[in-house]
Amino acid sequence: GMLHKNGVFMGVDLRCQVNNHAHRTGEMDLERLLVRRGQPFSLALQCSTPLPPKHKLAMILHLGKEGEVVVKVLDARAGRDKWWFRQQKAQNEVLLTVHSPADTPVGIYSVTLLLLSPDGHILEQTTPETFYLLFNPWCKADSVYLPDEELLEEYILNENGLLYQGSWDQISSLSWNFGQFEQDVVDICFEILNNSPAALKNPEIDTANRADPVYVSRTITAMVNANDDRGVVLGRWDGKYDDGVSPTRWTGSVAILRRWREAGAQRVRYGQCWVFSGVACTVLRCLGIPTRPVTNYTSAHDTDGNLNVDYLYDEQLKSVSEGRKDMIWNYHCWVESWMDREDLPKGYDGWQALDPTPQERSDGVYCCGPCPVKAVRDGDVGMKYDAAFVFSEVNADLVTWIVYPDGQRSQVSLNQKTVGRNISTKSVYGDYREDITKHYKYPEGSVKEREVYEKAGRRVTQLNGAPGQLELKIKHAQAILGTDFDVIVEVHNVGGEDTPAQLTVTSNAVTYNSLHRGECQRRTASLTVPAQKAHKEVMRLRYDHYGACVSEHNLIRVTALLQASSQPDVILQEVNIPLSMPQLHVKVVGDAVVSQKLIAHISFTNPLPITLRGGVFTVEGAGLTAPREGNIGPGEDVKVKLSFKPTRAGLRKLMVDFDADRLRDVKGIATLIVRDRLTVN
Repeated sequence: GMLHKNGVFMGVDLRCQVNNHAHRTGEMDLERLLVRRGQPFSLALQCSTPLPPKHKLAMILHLGKEGEVVVKVLDARAGRDKWWFRQQKAQNEVLLTVHSPADTPVGIYSVTLLLLSPDGHILEQTTPETFYLLFNPWCKADSVYLPDEELLEEYILNENGLLYQGSWDQISSLSWNFGQFEQDVVDICFEILNNSPAALKNPEIDTANRADPVYVSRTITAMVNANDDRGVVLGRWDGKYDDGVSPTRWTGSVAILRRWREAGAQRVRYGQCWVFSGVACTVLRCLGIPTRPVTNYTSAHDTDGNLNVDYLYDEQLKSVSEGRKDMIWNYHCWVESWMDREDLPKGYDGWQALDPTPQERSDGVYCCGPCPVKAVRDGDVGMKYDAAFVFSEVNADLVTWIVYPDGQRSQVSLNQKTVGRNISTKSVYGDYREDITKHYKYPEGSVKEREVYEKAGRRVTQLNGAPGQLELKIKHAQAILGTDFDVIVEVHNVGGEDTPAQLTVTSNAVTYNSLHRGECQRRTASLTVPAQKAHKEVMRLRYDHYGACVSEHNLIRVTALLQASSQPDVILQEVNIPLSMPQLHVKVVGDAVVSQKLIAHISFTNPLPITLRGGVFTVEGAGLTAPREGNIGPGEDVKVKLSFKPTRAGLRKLMVDFDADRLRDVKGIATLIVRDRLTVN
């Protein structure tokens, strides 16, 4: 650009390979310059002749969608809050070392070099070159600094992970491909920021705010759900997903992000909480903010903010909670990001909870966080942002009521239904679970817990009165989808006299967030329980009853209600039974080398006593789908071959999904080490 005939400038070498490896972005790209703030990088200016004496070099940066923010890079060592460069002349080149402040906005910059005459006139300038600037958790001065290499290896650099699902007493994990360094994902991350309401309304202020991880993480959290802006994923929980992709189909974030971008920032249908948290984790890791997905079991969704979750049943055990229910979700996923909170009093740095699932509005937007995990643990529910909401997710008091026909209610005693348990994330040391509950709450029953409850305004009271004579327990055998299994309800009489009682047991197909999809079975019995003995009621759950109404989460909820005839107390007990799913067996044949064809052998046995129709296999990453012709009979084995080409070297996971009319989204996975073409002899 603007090179006159006898110009000095010939071009700029961005030294992408050297810089990107030094800045730990080599996995993203080696053709483009991707660097982290607060850490120097180098450019080489190529000239036709050495620079004329007394002439000066100047460097100008432009930032923002329209390049509206201009930064002059000083040509001598400057303070930590300034951009500056130093130069070393070498033959017909000048090596420029550029220093960025550790609190400068992240974004896509352009850099232009100018040749100035001794009296300061611009004689020549280079064509603008683009570089990407990211957060730098390796840099002490950056507010996302995390001084532990093993944690950074996981929370920034690991592109695969586990999202925990199931229920608190039967935890399962879903492999998820974050893919934060896949082709163009970094561009999509900045496009998401550019599409936020604040960026569209006032781009200059938004650009300046991108220096702050609190602002960036809050913006991303709001933008991952498409409930009120040009967000990425639309949430849906009602089982009707035909006009999009079922939430259980996804195996990673990249397909979702690309689909959003290709449709011109149109929301992708559909997600549920683990999908929102998987996508948020990808974007935040990509931008350089250390992030991990978190699952809370028995998670409260407290709609009226009173720290109680009220469940209302009628005498038939039909739920009669009006309108928007306070709910207990079997599990709920969010993410945590690591950052300093310079906007808060001391002591709230470190992990911050961010919940991208649209549940409640925060400052008018569906967004939650960043909320310091320490504020949740210590009951500081006034802390920004949304500490009261997160506190209730892990601490709400579950209160169950029976509502009688005349409108009277009586409170029911509940056997140990603790909200907020087994809070889980993947370990940095491998594919196993790390329990982080202690970061969110003090030990149950401790003095500290009581103090926190009082500070946060949550009642500490339990139901008064002596424990009743009758106790209720629900047990079940290992439950496999497609089989019949027994649920045993035991009524123990711990008192000294025979006690007559009414027992009602229902089983319902539910979703992981407690939406009812249909009643499977119901039984009522009048019984007399002898003193010091137990009565056992066996309910056989048959696939031909539950199979038709079971949700895509394959979950049966069994609820038992016991009313002693002589005493006023009513006892309720409930269990969630996740039905085990089969797995696909995936075996890859051939040497795994970048761009060379491999064959994946996928095998699978239909575990159901019925014929499956419309089966489709999908392979993540390669975008391959192979419809399975014809039907798959009960117990029938299926074998499918798919060919694919790995695009990148390193430890890679191939995710496979099988979906059919009555068996939703069975997963399989193969892990392989892919080698570069160059290193194979």
